[in-house]
Amino acid sequence: MRSKVRAAAFFVGFLTFLVCASVYLRLFRYVSSSSSASIAAASDYSATLRRHPHLHLTIDDDRAPSASSSPHLHPSAAVLLPDWQALLLLPPDSPPPSPSPLFCLFSDNSTSSATPAGLLPFSLRHSFLCPLPPSVRRHRPFLTPRLLPSSDPILEPLDPSPELMRWTSIAYESLSTPDDVIVFAKGVNSRQGVNRRPSDLLCLFSDGSTTAVTTSAQEVFRCPHPSPPPLPDRTVQVSLKILSENRVIPSVASYRRRPLARADSSPPPQKSLLCACTMVYNVAKFLPEWVTYHASIGVDRFILYDNMSDDDLKGVVDKLKRENHNNITTYRWPWPKTQEAGFSHCLTLHRDTCHWIAFIDVDEFLFSPAWANSPRPSKSMLGSTLARQGPSIGQVTFGCDEFGPSDLKAHPMDGVTQGYTCRRSAEQRHKSIVRPGAVDLSLVNVVHHFKVREGVYKVRRLGRHEGVVKHYKYQAWPEFKAKFRRRVSAYVVDWTQTVNKDSKDRAPGLGFAPVEPARWARMFCEVNDTGLRDVTRRWFRVGSGRLAWEL
Repeated sequence: MRSKVRAAAFFVGFLTFLVCASVYLRLFRYVSSSSSASIAAASDYSATLRRHPHLHLTIDDDRAPSASSSPHLHPSAAVLLPDWQALLLLPPDSPPPSPSPLFCLFSDNSTSSATPAGLLPFSLRHSFLCPLPPSVRRHRPFLTPRLLPSSDPILEPLDPSPELMRWTSIAYESLSTPDDVIVFAKGVNSRQGVNRRPSDLLCLFSDGSTTAVTTSAQEVFRCPHPSPPPLPDRTVQVSLKILSENRVIPSVASYRRRPLARADSSPPPQKSLLCACTMVYNVAKFLPEWVTYHASIGVDRFILYDNMSDDDLKGVVDKLKRENHNNITTYRWPWPKTQEAGFSHCLTLHRDTCHWIAFIDVDEFLFSPAWANSPRPSKSMLGSTLARQGPSIGQVTFGCDEFGPSDLKAHPMDGVTQGYTCRRSAEQRHKSIVRPGAVDLSLVNVVHHFKVREGVYKVRRLGRHEGVVKHYKYQAWPEFKAKFRRRVSAYVVDWTQTVNKDSKDRAPGLGFAPVEPARWARMFCEVNDTGLRDVTRRWFRVGSGRLAWEL
């Protein structure tokens, strides 16, 4: 009996030892992996990281900041974006990294490929995207991964990684004007039409300066420049402090007192009568048709905010420039669901280079029935419409005709204007051409239109005989399914969210999943409309029978 007791005690003790050893090893692995990382000592890239100890604003510890606390800067910055992607940012003005492949090393020693995401043009930061491995997604906190060269790295310890900043609460961009600084931030005003009072906010700069917020609307906040200003060649960070919560919004937004100088020292371009600004994602195959058409009817300049396309948008833009469309400017804009903020940024940035700006998407085409019998397009077509507007008109709006799939099962190779010819009968929503100087200082917009300065400017809605937008919204199912996955507007409900099923922003009858409804190819087909198709065939047919954008 005594031997059985001893055996049982030994067995219990052995199990206890195994459990304790397992817990110890797990804790040791977590602490060691969280408090150290690996990088190649000989790599210029690692030297860049060590030489620039400022990447994002944070608070001294995890507790709520006291009134006297000030932000300090950590040696790396990364933002956890939707779809489990980490956006890693190099310091402003740092040299480009080595062209050799890189990967991300996470706190549990798992890895993923680091995809170059381009140079962010307003903060001058090189960026990378790293998917979070499934093993990392199961644990909290999410720590910033390390960038490593993929070829035989020499390992050395680094300080503990900071947490990934969350996309739901972050100051992500800033823009200086001669009069003030504009900060773009999420997590402050989270509902459309419900904005914090400017008096509850401060602009906070990493050199310790603060200035009062003067306007607060959506994701856009304005405040005076700090005084004295930072040195001309010095970049500091800017964020927002919510006074009622004693909370500072984490930031990756770089502040410069003066706008960036032109790299080629060339004089500023002549002010254009009409520019078109849009936010794009994987629209390379649509762009030639859209640019060719609108350039022929009076759009002088195209401004593209590239929301992380991966479909060779640059190659298509370069080809268009070789074909004499030299008026296309592309900005890398990695921030998801920020269309309203992007449009506010575009309007401010190009206030002095565009008399008017049209805010339309690449699947939208401005058209007037008066052009139906014109033998060829003219750059004065849109210009004459704008010339008829008096000086008190700050914005011109167009009703939208929404086209359906028109029996198509795939993207029409000769263009959307050729393939989609069946639409809904009632006009839906509207799009606008805006006079930048007429817009309210808050920069409030709802994608379709901006708020203009009350008592100074008016909005004029054009009649159908004057102009309309042909919107190729509900395309062949494979194209629409891609659109279903990615909504770019902050205040438009995501089609994948099970809320507000009857919203006008939803496709009627679609539901919440990207599953092709029965008879999708015939949906939204109430009126046969070939007006724009016929005009474009007449205007852009070339010798071989192909259309100009098919070359």
